Amino acid sequence: MSVNQHTHAGPPYGQPQPGYQGYQQPAYGGQPLPGVPHAQYGAYNGPMPGYQQPVPPQGSVRALPTSGAPPPASGTSLPSGHQGYSQFGQGDVQNGIPTSTAPMQRPPASQPFLPGSAPAPVSQPSTFQQYGPPPSSVQQLSNHMAGMTIGSTSISAPPPAGLGYGPPTSVPPVSGSFSATGSGLYTPYTASQGPPPPSVPQGLPLAQPPFSGQPVPTQRLPTEVPGFAPPPSSTGIGPSSYPPSTGAPRLPLMPGPPLSGQTVAGPPMSQPNHVSSPPPPSTLSGPHPGPPMSGLHGPPPPTHPPQPGYQMQQNGSFGQVRGPQPNYGGAYPGTPNYGSQPGPPPPKRLDPDSIPSPIQVIEDDRSNRGSEPFVTGVRGQVPPLVTTNFLVKDQGNASPRYIRCTSYNIPCTSDMAKQSQVPLAAVIKPLATLPPEETLPYLVDHGESGPVRCNRCKAYMCPFMQFIEGGRRFQCCFCSCVTEVPAHYFQHLDHTGKRVDFYDRPELSLGSYEFLATVDYCKNNKFPSPPAFIFMIDVSYNAVKSGLVRLICEELKSILDYLPREGNMEESAIRVGFVTYNKVLHFYNVKSSLAQPQMMVVSDVADMFVPLLDGFLVNVNESRTVIASLLDQIPEMFADTRETETVFGPVIQAGLEALKAAECAGKLFIFHTSLPIAEAPGKLKNRDDKKLINTDKEKTLFQPQTSFYNNLAKDCVAQGCCVDLFLFPNQYLDVATLGVVTYQTGGSIYKYAYFQLETDQDRFLNDLRRDVQKEVGFDAVMRVRTSTGIRATDFFGAFYMSNTTDVEMAGLDCDKTITVEFKHDDKLSEDSGALLQCALLYTSCAGQRRLRIHNLSLNCCTQLADLYRNCETDTLINYLAKYAYRGVLNSPVKAVRDSLINQCAQILACYRKNCASPSSAGQLILPECMKLLPVYLNCVLKSDVLQPGPEVTTDDRAYIRQLVTSMDVAETNVFFYPRLLPLTKADVDSDSLPAAIRNSEERLSKGDIYLLENGLNIFVWVGVNVQQGLIQNLFGVSSFSQISNTLSTLPVLENPFSKKVRSIIDMLHLQRSRYMKLIIVKQEDKLEMLFKHFLVEDKSLTGGASYVDFLCHMHKEIRQLLS
Repeated sequence: MSVNQHTHAGPPYGQPQPGYQGYQQPAYGGQPLPGVPHAQYGAYNGPMPGYQQPVPPQGSVRALPTSGAPPPASGTSLPSGHQGYSQFGQGDVQNGIPTSTAPMQRPPASQPFLPGSAPAPVSQPSTFQQYGPPPSSVQQLSNHMAGMTIGSTSISAPPPAGLGYGPPTSVPPVSGSFSATGSGLYTPYTASQGPPPPSVPQGLPLAQPPFSGQPVPTQRLPTEVPGFAPPPSSTGIGPSSYPPSTGAPRLPLMPGPPLSGQTVAGPPMSQPNHVSSPPPPSTLSGPHPGPPMSGLHGPPPPTHPPQPGYQMQQNGSFGQVRGPQPNYGGAYPGTPNYGSQPGPPPPKRLDPDSIPSPIQVIEDDRSNRGSEPFVTGVRGQVPPLVTTNFLVKDQGNASPRYIRCTSYNIPCTSDMAKQSQVPLAAVIKPLATLPPEETLPYLVDHGESGPVRCNRCKAYMCPFMQFIEGGRRFQCCFCSCVTEVPAHYFQHLDHTGKRVDFYDRPELSLGSYEFLATVDYCKNNKFPSPPAFIFMIDVSYNAVKSGLVRLICEELKSILDYLPREGNMEESAIRVGFVTYNKVLHFYNVKSSLAQPQMMVVSDVADMFVPLLDGFLVNVNESRTVIASLLDQIPEMFADTRETETVFGPVIQAGLEALKAAECAGKLFIFHTSLPIAEAPGKLKNRDDKKLINTDKEKTLFQPQTSFYNNLAKDCVAQGCCVDLFLFPNQYLDVATLGVVTYQTGGSIYKYAYFQLETDQDRFLNDLRRDVQKEVGFDAVMRVRTSTGIRATDFFGAFYMSNTTDVEMAGLDCDKTITVEFKHDDKLSEDSGALLQCALLYTSCAGQRRLRIHNLSLNCCTQLADLYRNCETDTLINYLAKYAYRGVLNSPVKAVRDSLINQCAQILACYRKNCASPSSAGQLILPECMKLLPVYLNCVLKSDVLQPGPEVTTDDRAYIRQLVTSMDVAETNVFFYPRLLPLTKADVDSDSLPAAIRNSEERLSKGDIYLLENGLNIFVWVGVNVQQGLIQNLFGVSSFSQISNTLSTLPVLENPFSKKVRSIIDMLHLQRSRYMKLIIVKQEDKLEMLFKHFLVEDKSLTGGASYVDFLCHMHKEIRQLLS
């Protein structure tokens, strides 16, 4: 299992493996495979990413905390003072960099040696810094390492062919002079380099476990790495595994992927959820693909105290044993190499429990930071993780629910920022929903004079403004300009220089608040009318035949009573209108005075206009009976339609014209089924072409095929016309083009491939209800101001920009985020820190013009260690995923992947070089708060957008790309690293969730039932040996074989286990912005391939590395940068 280890290896990281091509995997929205009911696959409405077997990109997703790795085995004693594995969160470790003075800091960035352990004397040839007391002999030393090897030759069955990275024939015999530096072990993702240069003399004693090709040096993660305790002794490898050898060892070869003409052994690959059709039945024979099991053979390592840090030793730094090339082509372990001396006995695979565990980090943060409220009064505090439930008390800085940053302590100079390569970015969710226990932002009304602002930079009054001259003037905290305080706003100062009304004014004491805007902030200097919702229904043959039209009409009758309204209003101020369409458009007059609705047809789609003004947009209560009559008639009117073609551009134009005529903003809800090929503006052709994947033209698949929709989007934004799109495709629909208007107006796309009433209606109706009811700001403009020294330079999200500073959105809802990147334009000072102010001007659903303000103060540093101690990995991954997903529009996917790997290697190499205590190059040392960067980054690299399998459709990739671009940090966390819960371990008497486990097949037991969720899908995996009683209690059938995998909901059964599982699923649905598709997966069933795609720590069948291998690969990249 290693990342390509041979330099000359076969396909670069991201390409599909040779033997697999012909496999059809279900695509996100792909074609159903024969014989399998479609319903089983989540349409790509979920995020099932596409191909890799590993889970979709999980970089950002944070899994549930769980109890992660097993505790150190009883045989290993911990040095005194070493708090075992789970102390991740505590980290005030002694020798690390001292934490900064802000309260509630995360642990220091670098892990200190444990108390009591001494670094190995420098003279040791092995250069490996050991944490525990030095081993008594070389032999012991090697055992020490054995416990952490990463190599994988000894797995019991050879890895399935096809997973490796190159044809077997490509491994040349290794010459005796190969040094074990490890540098050549992993083929870099680029696969372009030549053989590794030998760098270490060969005679060093062998002390290192082969990381599967490279040692991961101990993560010496700075201090006790909390997540890395030494591996439990059961996986240890006995001394015998590493006989010292004198020359450089030969690599043991492992079976590799078949050449392209060979048959593949091993099950077919799995697919992501998007996939919409099940994978073909497995006809291959051969070993199961899962990762090798963790209990390896060999006596347990001796019981001297484990090393506390990540001590994965590096294979590279000691001359001797090299890790096998995992899955590299070649003989089975143990066979002699091509001819010369026999290689060393196979080293064992690096124990996954010895590398940082997302579950452990999440669990530790929950236990350390979940009980206390997060008080925002102090500058530059790092908030608890997004996976921790915590209360926020606003005392002057915006809640992390509104703004999260990649770092809360930013470099004072641009040189330092460039050196570290840590992007400075904020993920802002201006209208985020707060939990009921927290107070909504106060609305401040300053009357006709409007909010008090700085004369020069126009920043709004906030807690950081400095009042001077007895309160008559104030100095701006952003630009330092002095402004007169308006007479009506004057107030005396107390002895500390604070205004005496400080606590009575939200804008002086809180981080987030709203101002009522005056007419100067309105379009054309007049107050806006309340917004309108227009429902536009495709009534072509497919939509009618599938039952979709009838379902939508039925649902609209009840949903219209739940339109959003201001807190104290009796009824919603929003007016509604209805349109149906196929090749022509039908408008309906539903004026309250009519006995029956009237239909007007516009067949000239080339010159769209709205045939009626009065009676098109109406108040729901006044026209209730006419609307009900219309919704009953629509399914009947089109019941016998034979029209299969549709238009799309004119539909949006019609909605836009209706809003213009009514002089209001609003939202179009468009329900659409097929590629718009009818003659009309915006007509599209089918340009889907799988042959473009992995070529320089692949980027065209993500770009719109015409500029028509970009121009239309611009007009929609100018009017405040937001478009939400519900797609029900049975084939290619060109989401990349149809989604342009939705994306640029701030709308949402929902996709239900192969829509079937019985399995998909719950999901669709829940999504529609939530979409209609959620809080939305219309005609919104957002600007981010910063204090001198940095400025906002780049923006990511669903919006339109006509200049470089204003983010414009026809609509902005409570789920959408805007990600902003900052760059230095001057020096910052440690004393004053840096400030951000996000101001959002919008129209509420009642038609009130408001300004929502969020302020945040950050620390500034002159020491890199302070930067690395105050980073937030989840936010960093959110930013990196969005950056990469935008990159595929203009660059080859491989170049995007390589640049991500390179940037992260630079971030970690800078830390290693400047902040970590000196130690051998053989150790991988990660900053405490970035120790999950490699695992999460690997999840992003393996996602369907960046590494699609053959079965992921072009539409699925475009859909996921747009979805991720406006996700918040909690959503990317679970999307890239799904949450895996053992349901059979749930306590039926408590309200809590069972502890999560890591996303790897080796964590699953055949006798248990698990739930995996990633924000788009929920899988319930049933092991083949689950007790009959549990099956009966959960599914209401008597045996495993009777469980139906077409269920879209669990049966309601009156027993504690059924109630508990259904309550867990309901709880998960409440936490996510979309209703997740439920997919039942039986072990060894065809659908299991799809499920395995989400086990992101494992190697994926599309060439994605396992976590262990990727960590080795990153280590190699870091070492190359350092040398």
